[in-house]
Amino acid sequence: MTSVFLKVKTQAEAKAGQTFDQFQAITYREQVVAGMNYLIKVCVGSTDTSYVHMLVYQSLPNPVSTLKVTAIKTGMKKIDPLVPFTD
Repeated sequence: MTSVFLKVKTQAEAKAGQTFDQFQAITYREQVVAGMNYLIKVCVGSTDTSYVHMLVYQSLPNPVSTLKVTAIKTGMKKIDPLVPFTD
């Protein structure tokens, strides 16, 4: 796992208030803003409700471009549509 992806996992766990056994991106959508928003479906375990949907913001590309988990929905299913949301 790359250090960037590990940082996003750590942020997601903190925001969700739980730890994840797995952390594998399944699909994503992106939106150009003053930077980039990523809406990501992630498998975090082995049950039917072991998915999370995360909204991750990436600041404009520069030497210190950062990723920040801005919202997360837990208890999602693999079949749940990946649609925009807020916390």
